[in-house]
Amino acid sequence: MNTKIRLYFSDKIESDLVAHLNKEQSHYIKDVMRLKEGDIFSVFNTQGEWNAIVQNYEKQGTKIRILEKTRDKKNEQNIWLAFTPIKQNPMNFLIQKGTELGIQKFIPILSERTSVKDINNERVKKIIIESAEQSNRISIPEIEPLKILKDFLFTFPKNGILVFCDINCNQSDFKKILLKKDLSPVCILIGPEGDFSENERKLIVDLEQSKSISLAKNILRAETAAIAAVTLVNYHLNLS
Repeated sequence: MNTKIRLYFSDKIESDLVAHLNKEQSHYIKDVMRLKEGDIFSVFNTQGEWNAIVQNYEKQGTKIRILEKTRDKKNEQNIWLAFTPIKQNPMNFLIQKGTELGIQKFIPILSERTSVKDINNERVKKIIIESAEQSNRISIPEIEPLKILKDFLFTFPKNGILVFCDINCNQSDFKKILLKKDLSPVCILIGPEGDFSENERKLIVDLEQSKSISLAKNILRAETAAIAAVTLVNYHLNLS
C-alpha cells in the first residue's frame, strides 16, 4: 500500500461502500500514480480516514470500495485567518501553508488599501483540499466570501479573540494574550501591503475582543506575516 496517496472524499464514508471517484481524482489515481486494480490508498473527510481499494476503472470514473477505518478526526484548535487578498502566487502560498498549519477558516477582508479586490473561492478551495491531502490532515478549512472589514468586525464572535498583527505595536508576547483557555475562535488578522488606514486601525483596536501584537521589527510581506503569526499562535495554544 502506498500510504502517501490520500484523497478527499466529500460524500459519506462507511466500510464496504462502493463508489466512484470524480474525473480529476480518477486521472490522478490511474495516470499519475499508476495504481492498478487491487491497490490500496486512503480516503478521508471530516468523519475520519479509511483505506480504500481500486476495484476497476470505468467510463464514469474509478470504482472503489471502502475498507476499514484507520483514523478518527481529532479535536483541533479553532484558529481562523483573516487577511486582505494579495497577488495569486503569494496567495497560493498563504492558503497552502495556512492549511498545513491547521487553519480552520480563511476569511478574505476588503479594506481601504486592499490592492486585489477579488478572490476566486473555487480555486482557493482546490488548493485547500490538495494541501489537506498532502499534509495528512483530516479536516478541510472553510473559505468565506469576501467581507468588508467593518462587517467582519461587527459580526466577530463575542467569545473569540482577534489577534491583530500591527506593525505599530510594541507588544510581542503571544503567551499573555492567549492565557484565557476558553477562547474560540482565535482569529489572526493580517493587513494589506499598505497597512490599514487610521480609521480602520481605530475600528480594530476598539473592538473588545481585539489584541494587538508585533511579529517582528522588520516589515513583513502579508504571506510571511500570516505564516509567522499562525506558527506562534499554534505554539502557544499547544503549550496551554
